[in-house]
Formats: sequence, C-alpha cells, structure tokens
Amino acid sequence: MEVKEKEVVNTKWLENMSFETEINGHKIIIDAEPDVGGDDLGPRPKPFMLAALGGCTGMDVVSILKKMRVDIKNLNVKVEGGLTTEHPRRFYKMHVTYEIEGKDLPLDKIKKAVSLSEETYCGVSAVYNEALELTSEIVLKQAE
Repeated sequence: MEVKEKEVVNTKWLENMSFETEINGHKIIIDAEPDVGGDDLGPRPKPFMLAALGGCTGMDVVSILKKMRVDIKNLNVKVEGGLTTEHPRRFYKMHVTYEIEGKDLPLDKIKKAVSLSEETYCGVSAVYNEALELTSEIVLKQAE
C-alpha cells in the first residue's frame, strides 16, 4: 500500500457536549441529545459514518454512469446502519439502497457502476467492508 497524503480534521469543544468540526473548510456543529447533556445544536457523530458512505459511493456511481453515458434524473443513496445495544455502541452492519430515477435505465450498466464503486473506488466502502457486514440493493424508478 502506497501512502501519498493524509486527511486532517480538527474538532474543537464548544460547551456542554457540542463540538465544532472543520472539514475541507466547512464548519459543522456536532452535539448530543439534551437527555445526555447536549443542546441538540447539530447531528450526532455516528450518523456521519452513514453519510460518508452514501456520499462516497454516490459520487462514484454518478461519475461512472456519466462516463458510461447513462442519463439519470435522480439518485438517492439511503444508508441504514444496525447498532449494537452494548457499549461501545457501534455499527455491525450497513445496508445501502441506490434509488435511481431515469428513462429506460440500463440495469446492467447501473449494476456495473455500483459494483465498481463498492469494490474498487469507494474508500469508505473499503474500510467498512473490513469492519462490518455491508450489503446493497438497486431500486430503479421510471422518470416521466
């Protein structure tokens, strides 16, 4: 494995359970629920893991489909994560649903794009595949 670069994210404590994290120049507030001492000023940390997977594989799929000249109208990547009940509460499985809308969509090309993302290009998928059960499905919707 060749290492070329590294990512750095700074997360600064604000007050109570709230933190400000800066990612690629964008500031995001992360907080907890009031019943555990937070003020609900922002999302919880673990759902960012789901968002990272959805964004990473979604970007890949859109890029690959464009190169394949597949015209899609919409793509929604829904990621569901199953959490353990004991501490540390962690994801033990994730399921990705690719909801793709368009006219006369070629399922074979879409399956290929999803497969390339999941198995070759998406670094988030690569890490999660080592740590938990990762499954997916494709749902096609006919555009009007």
